[in-house]
Amino acid sequence: MPAEATGASPHLSVEDLTAGYGGVPVIEDVSLSVDRGEITAIIGPNGAGKSTALKAIVGAIRAMSGRVLLGGEDVTNLATERLVGKGIGYVPQMKDVFGPLTVQENLMMGAYLLRNSEVPERLREVFSIFPALDAMRARLASKLSGGERKMLAFGRALMLRPSALVLDEPTANLSPELSEVLLRTHVRRLASTGVAILLVEQKARLAMEIADRTYVLVSGRTQISGGSRELLARPDFADLMLGRTLTTADKNDPKP
Repeated sequence: MPAEATGASPHLSVEDLTAGYGGVPVIEDVSLSVDRGEITAIIGPNGAGKSTALKAIVGAIRAMSGRVLLGGEDVTNLATERLVGKGIGYVPQMKDVFGPLTVQENLMMGAYLLRNSEVPERLREVFSIFPALDAMRARLASKLSGGERKMLAFGRALMLRPSALVLDEPTANLSPELSEVLLRTHVRRLASTGVAILLVEQKARLAMEIADRTYVLVSGRTQISGGSRELLARPDFADLMLGRTLTTADKNDPKP
């Protein structure tokens, strides 16, 4: 059940976030939330600012205004490496694994903040979530398929037991079949462990089918948001994705 429905505070929340490049905003006044065990999706047309929003949330670029809260703590504009230590894992769209290293070496790279005594147990936990990685632990990451690489990127991010995981277009360059497996099986499995998952995805309908809540971003602003099932059921869903035909009631709805 969403945190808002119980009166509890969401685990990861973004309040009126504005960010961009060279002093020029790409996103403006974006607000969203995701609780533990939930999947929140950000969708929208190309150039809507989806990846920019994620980069500002994880500290890859600076926010011009607004706040990012993790467990109630203001973590706005903390460097990505500091956010990792506080519990935010980040899987970027590109450069998500180290090709010259083996699967196990990649996972070890993700464990850099752990004590040596903690690493074996954490490896076992990650292999229990992704058994296929255990069978490939000696294989070079450069020899993995696209789906296997993304699974490894997830595993590396999980080595530090993040409470929130931010995924930037995880199905990019994957076949429709692999995309289905990645989202319906792996991302759902991660959420079931209690991790709060924030997902940017170009395959909008597929993302919404696994997400609890969806935010539609158009031209850098939140066009509409709500429960994913309810949004999918709207006959004007395709128009919403393009920023058209919002009703007066939609426009007057307060931000969640």
